[in-house]
Amino acid sequence: MTRALEGVRVLDMTHVQSGPSATQLLAWLGADVIKVEAPSGDITRTQLRDIPDADSLYFTMLNCNKRSITLNTKTVRGKELLTELIRRCDVMVENFGPGAVDRMGFTWEVIQEINPRIVYASIKGFGEGPYTGFKAYEVVAQAMGGSMATTGLQDGPPLATGAQIGDSGTGMHAVAGILAALYQRTHTGRGQRVNVAMQHAVLNLCRVKLRDQQRLVHGPLAEYPNEDFGDEVPRSGNASGGGQPGWAVRCAPGGPNDYVYVIVQPVGWGPLCELIGRPELADDPEWATPAARLPKLGKMFQLIEEWTATLPKWEVLEQLNAHNIPCGPILSTKEIIEDASLAANDMIVEVAHPERGSYVTVGNPLKLSDSPTDITASPLLGEHNADVYAGELGLDPAELPLLQAQGVI
Repeated sequence: MTRALEGVRVLDMTHVQSGPSATQLLAWLGADVIKVEAPSGDITRTQLRDIPDADSLYFTMLNCNKRSITLNTKTVRGKELLTELIRRCDVMVENFGPGAVDRMGFTWEVIQEINPRIVYASIKGFGEGPYTGFKAYEVVAQAMGGSMATTGLQDGPPLATGAQIGDSGTGMHAVAGILAALYQRTHTGRGQRVNVAMQHAVLNLCRVKLRDQQRLVHGPLAEYPNEDFGDEVPRSGNASGGGQPGWAVRCAPGGPNDYVYVIVQPVGWGPLCELIGRPELADDPEWATPAARLPKLGKMFQLIEEWTATLPKWEVLEQLNAHNIPCGPILSTKEIIEDASLAANDMIVEVAHPERGSYVTVGNPLKLSDSPTDITASPLLGEHNADVYAGELGLDPAELPLLQAQGVI
């Protein structure tokens, strides 16, 4: 069975997380992804190592299903080889600092001249403007994209989310742009630039907070549990701020992740009152309607927590789901990595690696019926030099040791 992107060749000039997360997804969808690394390798190969002299999990979990070649693009011969690679690829992806690829001599105009059909995707921290030259990291993007200002408790500092919305979130946006450009090429025959900024991607994921910023003009946000409102959307803890109020309530025995997130819909209020042992509240005018409950969300979830605190979270989950009350247990990273259902859905995958042995990684969240994903290990540094340079670019195999000695590969 062919895969969705079979026949698409990707020149992967990315490093760390935002770019590799994008190119890994393209590889999972069937593209031939050639990861171009400096002879020293992607820096994440050695960052946060847990096993000496083996590629780190940081690297292996972001570079599955790729091929690796080494190339020093600062050398004359290296530029020649890069030119041939650009000529033969459908997509080129990079996440260097602003202007870095241009300074190599490969402006968009040069790349278009080499290969008019190529889709050239760049991931940067920021768009054009006063921030263009700033360095961007995951939490910097969260800070400047609206996430941190709206995450945390009202009386506490801004907080980062554990979800990598700045890096991997931007990578997912880049994939959408690349696929759109490839599809448009089927009509136009031309490639195009795809530019994605980390700040912009985070902002896109925070759009509901900009919705609420505009709603503030008309007064306090009733869906928020906050008592005081200024002229900015406040941090509101675990409240969604949406039409259906929710909160994480504590469960027994009271460990750091013994919580269940509960959403109170109008249809679920009566069954919920029965479960928590307060059936009289179902018809009490002070509690019976969403409008009546909104001013006292804190008290409402306190009443629910008095019940959940006596039960383990899995029992709370079972009882709430029996009444179709939306909820979800807070799953720790340990619980997730051991979750049988996630393994059954190929979202927690064990991969064999020649240096590390086996390791666990996150699987492909995109499930295509005609394009199944077989996740393979990340490549060793330069593992495919001979395959690509000799087998595909036509270099004499005897030249490869010389190129290595000269620091070209």
